[in-house]
Amino acid sequence: MSAILHAFQRAVHEKVFPGAVALVRSRGTVVFHEAVGTRGVPPDDQPVYRESIYDLASLTKPLATSTATLCLVQEGRLHLDQSVSQWVEELEGSPFAGIVLRQLLSHSAGLPAWRPYYEQLAPSRLPPHNEEERLQRVHALLKAIACEPVEYQPGSQSLYSDVGFMLLGVIVERCAGMSLAAYCRRRIYEPLGISSLAFLSRDEAETEDPAEIVPTEWDHWRQRLLRGEVHDENAYALGGSAGHAGLFGTAHAVGQLSASWLQAVQGRDGLLTAALAKQFTHRQSETSSWGLGWATPSVPSSSGTRFSSRAFGHVGFTGTSLWIDPFCELEVIILSNRVHPTRTNTAIKTFRPRIHDAIYQEWGGR
Repeated sequence: MSAILHAFQRAVHEKVFPGAVALVRSRGTVVFHEAVGTRGVPPDDQPVYRESIYDLASLTKPLATSTATLCLVQEGRLHLDQSVSQWVEELEGSPFAGIVLRQLLSHSAGLPAWRPYYEQLAPSRLPPHNEEERLQRVHALLKAIACEPVEYQPGSQSLYSDVGFMLLGVIVERCAGMSLAAYCRRRIYEPLGISSLAFLSRDEAETEDPAEIVPTEWDHWRQRLLRGEVHDENAYALGGSAGHAGLFGTAHAVGQLSASWLQAVQGRDGLLTAALAKQFTHRQSETSSWGLGWATPSVPSSSGTRFSSRAFGHVGFTGTSLWIDPFCELEVIILSNRVHPTRTNTAIKTFRPRIHDAIYQEWGGR
C-alpha cells in the first residue's frame, strides 16, 4: 500500500494532477482507498478527501448511458439491433437512418468523434432556462447530426464518438419517457443505494457542500472556473445532462456500480442480468477493442499491460478512469481533475498505465 500511495503522492508532486482519489477492490474487499493532494491550485488548494465529488466526464458513457440502455434492453423496451431512426425521427432521410443501437454503443456507426455543437446550441453561453428550451436544443442537435457526412461505412470500423453517445442519451430519454438523469437515478442508482452519483445542474450544485466538489478548468468560453457544472461544453449546452458527459460522483459511488457490473459479468444476476452484462463487456469485432459502451484492453491501454483479456473499463477526459478485471476480481477507480487549471496537461496518459501495472502487481494475483 505504501508503494501505491507514494506513486500517487509523487504524481501530485510532478503535477500530473492537483489531487486524486483512488479506490481499489480485490475479490470484494477494499484494499486501498486514499485521497492525495489538493482540490486545485491556490486559492483552491484545500486537501482532497475520499468523499470529494469529481466530474466523471466520459465515465458517464458506461456508468449512465450504457447501463441505462442495458436496463431498457433487459426490460424489452429497446433492442440492440433496432434502427436508431425508430426513436430519432430527425435522422430519417439522413445517412444515419439505418444505424442500430449496437453500432452506437460500439462506436461503429460512422459518426464523427466530436463537433462543437455548443457554439450553435448556446450562442449566449447560457444553459437552457427550462425543460422546453432544453428539448428545443436537443431537437436542434439532432438536426445538426443528421447533416453530418458519414466518416466511414457503418459497421466497417470503429471511431470513438461523443456524438454517438449524445444520440444514445436521447434514445434512452424517449424510450424511458423521462430525462436520462431521472431514469438513471430511479432505475439504477437508488435501487443500488448509491447516493453520490448524479448529473448536476448549476442550481443543484449550489446545494452541495462546495468543499466536496472539485473544480475542473478555467473555461475561456464560459469565462469562469468550473465547479459543480459539467466541464464538457456540449453537455453544458444541453443542460448538464447528456449521454456522453455530465455525471458527477465519488470514488465510493463509482465502486458501488462497478461491483454490480462485476457481479453480473461473473454470472450472478442482480440489477443487471449476467447474459447482457457479458455481451456489453466483450469485444464486438476482431478489429476493434470496443464492447458495448465499455473498452477492453488494447495495445497500448490505459489499463497497463497486466489486465486480462476479460477486463473492461473506460476513461474520462477530466482525469477519471475505471478498470475491472473479472479474472482476478480486481476493480480500480481513479478520480482526478488533471484538467485543472488547464486541459493542456496530458501527463496522466503516461501515469495511468504505470499505476495500473503497479496495482495489478500488488493485488491482481491475490
